[in-house]
Order: sequence, then C-alpha cells, then structure tokens
Amino acid sequence: MKRTKISIIGAGNVGATCAHWAAIKELGDIVLLDIIKGVPQGKALDLLEAGPIESFNSKVIGTNQYQDTADSDVVVITSGVSRKPGISREDLLKANKEILTSVIRSCTQVSPNAILIIVTNPLDTMTYLAKQVSGFPGHRVLGQAGILDSARFRTFVSMALDVSVEDVHALVLGGHGDTMVALPRYCTVSGIPLSELMSPEEIQQIVSRTTDGGTEIVKLLETGSAYYAPAASTIQMVESIVKDKKRILPCSAYLNGEYGFKDIYFGVPVKIGANGAETVLELALNEQEEKLVHRSAAAVQKSIQELLSLTNSPKSS
Repeated sequence: MKRTKISIIGAGNVGATCAHWAAIKELGDIVLLDIIKGVPQGKALDLLEAGPIESFNSKVIGTNQYQDTADSDVVVITSGVSRKPGISREDLLKANKEILTSVIRSCTQVSPNAILIIVTNPLDTMTYLAKQVSGFPGHRVLGQAGILDSARFRTFVSMALDVSVEDVHALVLGGHGDTMVALPRYCTVSGIPLSELMSPEEIQQIVSRTTDGGTEIVKLLETGSAYYAPAASTIQMVESIVKDKKRILPCSAYLNGEYGFKDIYFGVPVKIGANGAETVLELALNEQEEKLVHRSAAAVQKSIQELLSLTNSPKSS
C-alpha cells in the first residue's frame, strides 16, 4: 500500500516544527526541503533519530531538490521572510511574492495532484497567489490561519477562567491580520456560552489580545515570530486531509459567492477532508459581526489588488 507523502517546503522554525508534529502523529512519510544545503538534511536526520524514543515510524528525509518531493499528497509551504518587529503582514507582500511564485511552480510541477497548504504571510494574499500560480482548483489550495487565531482565543479564555483548554471552543473569521473577526457569540466552555461566564469588558480584552496574538509573540522574541502553534495548526489540517476526517476547521478558503464574496481567499469554517476544502459553512452573522467581516474582507481584497498590480507590472515579468 502506498504510504502518504507529505512535503514541507522551508526548513525554518515553522517548517521543521511541522515535520516534528507530522512525524509524531505518523501521518505519512515526510520530505523537508530548503534551499540552504545541509539544513533540511540535518534537521530531518535529527528528527528521524527521535523515532526510536517516541515510537514513530514515519520516514523523514531532508533535501534541496524538488524532485525528492515528487508525487506528494500534501505540500505545506512555509517558505518566505518571517515577521520582525515593526514589519506588518502587508509589508511582507513584495518580499514573499517572488519566493512563493518560484516555490509553487517547482513543487506543483512534480506533484500535480497534491493539496497545497500555505503558511507564508500575508496569509490570505499568498494563498490567493498560490492558486493563481498553480492553476489548481480552489478546493486544493488552502491557507492556515483560522485554527491558529481560534487557538489563541481559546488559550486566553482558558487562562482567564482557569479551565481546561479542551473544554473551550471558539471561532475566528476573516483575514489573518489586524482585521480578523473573533466571534465571542460562537465561543462556549463545555457548551456554556462565554457571555454567561465573563463580562463584556473581559471578553473584549480577550478579543483584543487574540487580534494582537502574533504581534505579541514577535515583540517578545524580537528576532522572529511564532512557530509552535502555527505548525500545530497546519498539521491539524494535514491530518484531516490524509485521514479524511472531515473536521470543521477555520481556514483561509477560496470563496465564490459564499458570505457575499467572490474570487478571494478568506478565513471561514470549512469541512476539510481527502479532497481538501470540501464545504464552506456559512454562519448566520448579526449586524455587527457582518460589518466586521466586510471590513476584514475589504482589507484582504486591497492586499490582493496590490499583489495583482505587482504581478502585472513590467518589473514582475
């Protein structure tokens, strides 16, 4: 029986940690690719040698050659410039456009049937770029964002109430950035609405901290950005695909009329299975939530237009 093949492009902190989570869960055989010689090979060998200790049998190899990623079932792309203090997600647009374009062309040439998961920022815009460059249908190109943002929301609720994070369920919609839309109305603790456990002021504090979650870590690290939670969020998507679990997970998905938006990647709840983004779930939003979602979509659309202007400029040809 053919073993599932998962390729991870970019062997930095996020990529290497993705490989770690995937190996621990035995989701398949893993290829870790990077342009820097020795780095993916060294990290892959180190991870492989943890197998006897942690009792996993996934094969892990490191490479600098895209041919080694051929016939992948899932390709996770983490390549690009990471955030640093003072740099917004949108500031990364020009820096990461050329990197991602090259990566997408290389990996899809050898894995034309793969499902792509994009982690590179600005997330929604780079996922849109991946669809354009790959030519893949929208359901086979997804962006990791909503799981991470929702996990941060859940973490802060758990901390505030001193309860198990396993009992906290939350949902964050919208673009992955300053305009993300946390939905306290859809947050429950073991089925109990959050509004019955916390005051509106306390909830708003958590919403604000969730929105600034990535920036808070960037400021603390000073020389990098988050990678444990982003990697765990990514591999939750991979697991739902390779096991056809059909989890309902918030992620950046291609919208073609859902929520009133077309030709945009945007954070929404999605049923994720063997075919990728199988169904987009449309939530009933109140007036205030809808206003915030439209504001977030406008920011993503602006970023996509900036991307398209770069793509169509003479210098980008």
